[in-house]
Amino acid sequence: MGGFIDFHVDLIKGGMETYGVTTNPILMPGNVEPRYSEFVTFIGIGVDHTTDTQLYNDATVAYRNACLNAVSYLEKFGYSGPQAYLLLGSAPIEGRVSGVVDIPNACCSLYLPTAIFDDDIRPSASGPVWKDRGSCAVSS
Repeated sequence: MGGFIDFHVDLIKGGMETYGVTTNPILMPGNVEPRYSEFVTFIGIGVDHTTDTQLYNDATVAYRNACLNAVSYLEKFGYSGPQAYLLLGSAPIEGRVSGVVDIPNACCSLYLPTAIFDDDIRPSASGPVWKDRGSCAVSS
C-alpha cells in the first residue's frame, strides 16, 4: 500500500528523569482520523482452550483468544476464517490488555469498530444475518 509518514521529534534534555521514565521512550501519536465511537468488543482470557489449561497471566494467549472470538463471530455473518483474519489485520481495531492483576487470569480486549462495515454486525435479538461474502482470500 502506498503512503507517507510525517515524523517529528522533540528531544527533551533530561526528559527521561523529569518524567520518571527510566528505560524506554514515551511518545504521543498525532491526530488519527477517523475516530470511531461504537465497537463490538471481544474478550479473551489466558486459557489454552485446546487443552483446557489455565496459563498464569499469559496476555499473549488472552489476546489470541479475543481474536479467535472475533473471527468466530464474523463467520456467523458469512465471512470465511481467512477473510475474518484479513479483516482484523487491516481494520482499525483497538487491542487492550484489560487486566493482568486478576491472578491467574490475564484478560485482553479487541475492539472492532462497527462503522467500517456495510452491514450491521452488532449483536441483536434477531441474531446474525449471514451474507455471502464471495470467494476472496480462499485458502487451499
